[in-house]
Amino acid sequence: CNISSIPKNKITILAICDDSSTTKLASIGHISSVHEGKEPFKCDTCDACFANRTGLRLHISSIHENKRYKCAKCDASFTQDGSLKRHVVTNHEGKKPFQCDICDAKFAQTQQLNNHIASVHEGKKPFKCDICDAHFSQKGDLIRHISSVHEEKKPFKCATCDACFGHRTSLRLHISSIHKNKRYNCDKCDASFTHDSRLKRHVV
Repeated sequence: CNISSIPKNKITILAICDDSSTTKLASIGHISSVHEGKEPFKCDTCDACFANRTGLRLHISSIHENKRYKCAKCDASFTQDGSLKRHVVTNHEGKKPFQCDICDAKFAQTQQLNNHIASVHEGKKPFKCDICDAHFSQKGDLIRHISSVHEEKKPFKCATCDACFGHRTSLRLHISSIHKNKRYNCDKCDASFTHDSRLKRHVV
């Protein structure tokens, strides 16, 4: 694709994919981020990098800045009302209206369904780990793999015990299997608590 030949203020169809861009600058940004894999915008707080400034801003607002929309059923909080609504539908209401035509799998969002089809049924896993032979269908999965497996980072800590995990899903599984409905009973009276730390404060 010859970027210099892209006319200004006209719809341009890139020859290497089906993307359409309204400006020359948008076409250049698309090629740089999608086809060349460039991510020049780095977060000053963590190691996350992004292909464009918008992605960086969204990351900062959702991860590092104050989250205004809090879930009434758990401790999750979000910067956008739409994200909170998707969280409630997915995690608390259990609604999964998007079903795979190939198998019986159901998903809460269309993107989840598309990722499922690409990775499970089409075998598409274009993101390869440079340290081992692991392949992933999504870049985020590759980043989490490197962070938890090779860098041994475990940022998700259980509030009840000292267990730490590399993935939020692993933490949730730990809580549901180990701590859910578990009570810590006092040996000296009939008091019981949901957290070991509360029992210790009670005894003291």
